Amino acid sequence: MQDIDIYPQVAGYIEKLNVSEGDIVRKGEILFVIDQVPYKAALQTAIANVEAAQANLATAELTYKSTQELYAKKVVSSFNLQTTENAYLTAKAQLSQAKAQEVNARNDLSYTEVKSPSDGVVGMLPYRVGTLVSSNMPQPLTTVSDNSNMYVYFSMTENQFLSLARQYGTIEKALQDMPPIQLQLNDDSIYDEPGKIESISGVIDKETGTVGVRAVFPNASRLLHSGASGKVLIPSSYKQCILIPQGATIKLQDKILVYKVVDGKAVSTLIKVAPVDDGKEYIVLDGLKAGDEIVAEGAGMVREGTQVK
Repeated sequence: MQDIDIYPQVAGYIEKLNVSEGDIVRKGEILFVIDQVPYKAALQTAIANVEAAQANLATAELTYKSTQELYAKKVVSSFNLQTTENAYLTAKAQLSQAKAQEVNARNDLSYTEVKSPSDGVVGMLPYRVGTLVSSNMPQPLTTVSDNSNMYVYFSMTENQFLSLARQYGTIEKALQDMPPIQLQLNDDSIYDEPGKIESISGVIDKETGTVGVRAVFPNASRLLHSGASGKVLIPSSYKQCILIPQGATIKLQDKILVYKVVDGKAVSTLIKVAPVDDGKEYIVLDGLKAGDEIVAEGAGMVREGTQVK
């Protein structure tokens, strides 16, 4: 469903490596630990700066309140009052700044523990303990693939897209009512779990004339892997239809004919068949009706008007 590249947010040496390639991890699990010593020291400094700023603020507040009382008794000038007020406001701002720096220092320390952002499987680990890493490194620490369910992307032609829309009325109805689909893996085996088409692109690719489709398959067995290939098998349902053997037909370019038996003679008839081909039979959509007699075998050897007994 997603491949997440894992990059560090802080620089330092890898101190611990908690996973191996192919491990199944959970969201929030620690994958790597980056050297924490400098970040712990930075946090202690930030905490000390907050305490110093709090003390400065307390002193500035006392001075300001004392000056307010003296000003009320006309002992000091308004300039002195304004100066102490400015010092108080400055100390207040410095405390806010120190607290923000403490938050940053805590975040930096937390970033030394590189955690998995989702459930998934760990990819390759190009960096080992002792390697110096940073946020601008060219290659990620690893990749976590969330493959509890697998997205399968494929394309269908414009004609297939139109046929699907006509069969179900609308694409939305097709997504809702289509039966489960199957996945034929690269070794020609059929994947055990059925899948479902989730979305069909609303744009036809001008270069290929195809529409992008996404299906989802459950992957509890972890048999499917990101980047693999296969074939999607989509079932089609036809009710109250006529099936005829393909041996009863003749193909003339894009046309398909059968020979009806009318008054004991073979009469060629054009038929329209469904775009589903199992190599054995055709589903006839038009040109034949129940009760018609046709030449069922060897149609290629029959000629117009041939006597049929």
